[in-house]
Parts: sequence; structure tokens; C-alpha cells
Amino acid sequence: MASLRTSLLLAAALCALAFSAASASRDLRPLRAGFVVRGRVWCDTCRAGFETPASTYIAGAKVRVDCKSKSTGAKTCSFEGHTDRTGTYNILVADEHEHELCESALVSSPDMGCAKVVAGRERAPVFLTSNNGVASNVRMANALGFQKDVALPRCAQILRMYEEDRV
Repeated sequence: MASLRTSLLLAAALCALAFSAASASRDLRPLRAGFVVRGRVWCDTCRAGFETPASTYIAGAKVRVDCKSKSTGAKTCSFEGHTDRTGTYNILVADEHEHELCESALVSSPDMGCAKVVAGRERAPVFLTSNNGVASNVRMANALGFQKDVALPRCAQILRMYEEDRV
């Protein structure tokens, strides 16, 4: 009988210890209110389709982060922001979006001389989940781009740097 009582007490103590340890580890994990999506918006001054040494960054560009359901494709949320003087945006996105496809997208440029979207550079995927091994809540998006209506005069010389046949 004493052996049964000892076993029951030991089992109860082990359960209490396990519950206490699980509860403590859960409490130590930081709560995530959401994410910051960070990226830059550039002006393709050479109309090259990619960033060059002549590229500039656009202050005041409007950018949106959109998320949609992986299963239905229905839009689930949208968050907007603007670039700072360095062409960098930091858009706060609430909540966890593990089961959604999210991306940064260009909305508009304040520079009317550089307001046409560079094809293929208008969107950038971002993964907004805490379940991907990334410790920070900041998520980096690839740079988004607009292009100038007319290339700068010095661009011909700049683009020669990218020729494969250079000797």
C-alpha cells in the first residue's frame, strides 16, 4: 500500500513538474504582434530592368503588402506604407500569416518622370510566419522598381560594364 501511495505521489509530482516546465517555457517565448516588411523602391534611370550604379531610390513611393489564402486565393488582408527619404519602406503587418501568400507590391511613385513599373519588379514575396526559423520579426523583400521615361545620357557607358564580350 505504501508502495502504491509512493508511486502515485511520484507520478503526481512528475506531472506537476512537466506541466510547470511546459508552462514556463511557453511564458518565456516572446509574443509576436506581427511583422515589419522592409524593402526599397528604386528608379531605373537607365531603363535596364535592374539596378545599376545610376539607379536612384524614390522617397514617398506608396507600397502595399497584400496577403491571400493559399487554398482559395481570396485576399485576406492589405497594409500600406510609404518610403522614407532613402527609398526604404517599413510596413507593419499584424498577426501571423503562415497559411497565406503575402507580397509587397508597388502602388505609386511621386516622381512623374519615374512612374512606369519595371516589368517583373512590381512585386516581391514575403514570408510572414514565426514558424520558419527566422528569429527577427523583420522580413526583407526584394527591391521594387519604377523606370524613367527617358534613360539618362550616361547610361550607355554604364550599360557597357554589363556586356559579356568585354575583353
